[in-house]
Amino acid sequence: MGAGLPRTGTMSLKAALERLLGGRCYHMVEFFAHPEHAPTWAAAFRGELPDWESLLTGYVAGVDTPICEFWRPLAEAYPDAPVLLSHRADEDVWFASLEKTVLAQARAAREQGMPGWAAALPADQRDAAVEVFGRLGGTVFGSLDDPAVIKDAYRRRLEEVRAAVPADRLVEWQPGDGWEPLCAALGVAVPAEPFPHENTTADFVARVERGRSPG
Repeated sequence: MGAGLPRTGTMSLKAALERLLGGRCYHMVEFFAHPEHAPTWAAAFRGELPDWESLLTGYVAGVDTPICEFWRPLAEAYPDAPVLLSHRADEDVWFASLEKTVLAQARAAREQGMPGWAAALPADQRDAAVEVFGRLGGTVFGSLDDPAVIKDAYRRRLEEVRAAVPADRLVEWQPGDGWEPLCAALGVAVPAEPFPHENTTADFVARVERGRSPG
């Protein structure tokens, strides 16, 4: 169950966990692919938690937003699941990646009134998607514009997860750590193939320029 914020290697983790667990991993790209989930997530942000089993049917893991914003209730709902805290070695490296990708997209959506990918959705899904996407500033990062506030949100996330999750359940992972921490936590063999390297800053920007949802 991923508690780490976006731009901490979560797309690579999605691919890795799917390889290790043999099933789908929920990630923001799944939110984009399933806009019918948007009203449920919007309600969750308002405090109306869903039936997790129903929402996450078919998924064996979850990372990135919106999953990471509900790491506490999800950790309670799935007490046998390791809690995965992905992060960067340096908050400035993390912020530099976030600034060029997620923050740039969120600011553009703010100026336009909604993300471009949401415009063609049915009204209920569109409104809910806009609400969820808007949480990136107000809830997840605390700001879209103030680096100090955003970096503080990153530090607090690390502190809160480390304080709340027992050491024998917590798995910390940074890009570059590869398969070993995940495989040790899951009790599976390390695959022979290279660890996935997905959704670099260049990949993210290229998808946006092609007019696709960024993921």
